[in-house]
Amino acid sequence: MITCSLRYIIDPHKLAEFETYARMWIPLVNRMGGTHHGYFLPHEGASNIALALFSFPSLAAYEQYRLKAASDPDCMAALEFEKQNRSIISYERSFMRPVFEQE
Repeated sequence: MITCSLRYIIDPHKLAEFETYARMWIPLVNRMGGTHHGYFLPHEGASNIALALFSFPSLAAYEQYRLKAASDPDCMAALEFEKQNRSIISYERSFMRPVFEQE
């Protein structure tokens, strides 16, 4: 399993728009074989940092998701929504592997 960690720099004046964008992606990732763990929006501290975490069974499964998302109408609509609203200033993507309690 791999987990994709996204760290966003967002426009704090467009938090509502970013939240709408985030809510659009959660079911899309889940529909395409991933498990979305949610978006985490500013509450206390920095007002321009947001995070997202979602997992896929493997890096190959994530790559398949990326290929499908590139032509999926709902994914393209989410990207167009962000393009129009411009709530994201930049983002970083990292891949991590989770460690769970031993059984």
